[in-house]
Amino acid sequence: MQDEILLTPWRDFPIEDRDLFTPPDEEKWDFVLVSDIHEVGSEKEIKRKKFLDELSKKGFTIKKIEDKKLFYGVRAPKQIFRKYQQLLRNPDSRLQNSDVHQEVPVTTRIRIVNFILNNTVTPDLEKLQDLKKKKVFEAAFPLHEKEEVREFLKEKWARWRSVFSQQPIEKIRCYFGEKVALYFAWLGWYTYLLGVAAVVGLVLFVAGITVFSSSQVSKEICEANTTIMCPLCDQKCPFWVLSDTCTYAKVTHMIDNEGTVLFAIFMAIWATVFLELWKRQRATVVTDWDLYRWDEDEEELAMQLINNLQHEPRKYQHSYFRSTIVLLLGLVMIAVLIGIAHALVIYRVIAMALFSQSSFEFLREQADTVAVMTGAVLHYITIVIMTKVNRRVALFLCDLEKPRTFSQRENNFTMKIFTFQFFTNFSSLIYIAFFLGRINGHPGNYVRIAGKWRLEECHPSGCITDLFIQMAIIMLLKQTISNVMEYLIPWIRHKMNKKKRHPKKRSLMLGEEEEAEDPCKRQWLNNYQLGEVNPFSLFDEFLEMVIQYSFTTIFVAAFPLAPLLAFCNNLFEIHLDAIKMMRLYRRMVPRKANDIGIWLQVLEAIGILAVIGNGLVIAITSDFIPMLVYKYTYSPCMTENSTDVDCSTGYINHSLSVFRIRDFEPDTKVPEMLPDFAGDEIKECRYRDYRNADDYSYTVQFWHTFAARLAFLILFEHVALCVKLIAAWYIPDVPQSVKNQFLDRKHNDLRKELSMMEYSTEV
Repeated sequence: MQDEILLTPWRDFPIEDRDLFTPPDEEKWDFVLVSDIHEVGSEKEIKRKKFLDELSKKGFTIKKIEDKKLFYGVRAPKQIFRKYQQLLRNPDSRLQNSDVHQEVPVTTRIRIVNFILNNTVTPDLEKLQDLKKKKVFEAAFPLHEKEEVREFLKEKWARWRSVFSQQPIEKIRCYFGEKVALYFAWLGWYTYLLGVAAVVGLVLFVAGITVFSSSQVSKEICEANTTIMCPLCDQKCPFWVLSDTCTYAKVTHMIDNEGTVLFAIFMAIWATVFLELWKRQRATVVTDWDLYRWDEDEEELAMQLINNLQHEPRKYQHSYFRSTIVLLLGLVMIAVLIGIAHALVIYRVIAMALFSQSSFEFLREQADTVAVMTGAVLHYITIVIMTKVNRRVALFLCDLEKPRTFSQRENNFTMKIFTFQFFTNFSSLIYIAFFLGRINGHPGNYVRIAGKWRLEECHPSGCITDLFIQMAIIMLLKQTISNVMEYLIPWIRHKMNKKKRHPKKRSLMLGEEEEAEDPCKRQWLNNYQLGEVNPFSLFDEFLEMVIQYSFTTIFVAAFPLAPLLAFCNNLFEIHLDAIKMMRLYRRMVPRKANDIGIWLQVLEAIGILAVIGNGLVIAITSDFIPMLVYKYTYSPCMTENSTDVDCSTGYINHSLSVFRIRDFEPDTKVPEMLPDFAGDEIKECRYRDYRNADDYSYTVQFWHTFAARLAFLILFEHVALCVKLIAAWYIPDVPQSVKNQFLDRKHNDLRKELSMMEYSTEV
């Protein structure tokens, strides 16, 4: 076997492969393969030569540079790109490179070469990925070239000072391809419209602060210094006075007020308008790129045939058995994620019991709030851990499905990982929003975990503050720690590699000439020492933003500041991603696309979930409905025809039930009495529920409120969904200008064809 194949000295490249206007020192290479220096005759060296042999048979020019590693630059022959253009018969209308002698855009060259490299098969039936797993090759990557587009992006886009500047989407497309450009176009559009939602949410929150102390319900709680509440735990928890939670009640009303309903409806409409306007924006952009009717399957078939003329396409197949197995395993994984949410609930229950018995006065007094906050931090930690587990499980399930194409595999993976991530992020929030304080029983008959720890109760002013705290902590942690680590780790790695990059030059002896260095060597080394690009890096960015979009829309009724936090995060996220791509990581392999793929369907599903979620939050979590029922059924305004009092007067007393102390469970220690009350004075305590004082059954008020909650939920969701449908109908997906452009193009093509027919007839 020959020593190396088609390894041409860098000074002696054939003229036909050299651009006449480019000096030899600046020869451009499509890809670089990196390998360790293996022993001569070793298995790895033989496998490497076989792979390079296959490339040489396809006409690739290969250049070898030896350093501490072996670097192989590969350049595809021009006829490969001519075949690509002829097969698709839709060459790019614009050159994406200022070099007029470039037959196809650089992004197209890289994409085609990457496809051929990954689908070249050696005589041992091994592909590049197999050789990487066996450590034959260490890496394969396209190069960051010193071209005008890159320098522009580095100076005008990948800088922190450009946070408020408009993104150069066309130049991003020229350098990273359409898929990356569409991601940044979508993210920019999302952030732009998020600013509107952020302003509305901030106004609502500020309005809540201005009425911080004016709520009649808050006043009643603050003045209820004789209302004795039942203890919050079984051991060492005293009776407590309702007025002790005055500040908590004011904070709750700041979040839970009449504006919450309007904001929830606004966000449902906003989500629809955002997606409809994005569809219009996307249609305009891809039409300008001549990709509106681009067919991904056709392109993949074309590249398969260019790589191997004997290639036979994989047929469409479906296995009910395999789909059943995947479905069952997916359900098992979802059950595990729900189980983790249950574990978080158990933690909160046990933490509440332990904190309430603590020797520290602060922990005893704020046991509930501390349990909620530490539970939220623990929830964030589980999100970080389970994200890695979810990825592995989703990839395993995709392998079981055996998808036909890469795009089909990506779509299947997207749906699975989003489903798992949704349950990971929202299972605990769903419990707090819809189950906390509603399945815990009542004094004398509490629901207990393992027969010992009783479930948590809601504050007399409602559970919505718990949901607010949970969402605030998770969003803040995700947007600070995650983003800092996402940038800091590759930045530190880049700085460390930079220090090792330039070793000290050896001093020359008298009369000794300095050896000329291959001009490609420094460029290849610099690119190699950048961070390795994760194949899922762009996918991860999309997933991060879609999960954020879920937080911003689904439970926004409980956390009106969510759009503001997301808006501030995205301003930095755009340029954080830009800096990573341009300065810290190797060049990403460009991919062609004319939309954001299955993510659009995921976003539309989230829009529907947002209507359902916010409707449930207002109907179940909020005190909006019980207060309305009281105002228009049981308040002094209705029963006494009083017009000079607030109609919510007496609501707190109405919403609290009475419990006789003698009915405590036998194994429950009667708690300590309050210092201001004699032991024999306290015969009963109050708790949040609608129950009769004699047999603790539900009162008529409970069923009135339950019916009102159900009626509101149905009405809200139908109205919101109708508004969404009207908005979707009112805003066309495709602008009329785009339709007219295609109409004119068809008309001109038909006119030319008819003219040619008439001309040929005359001749």
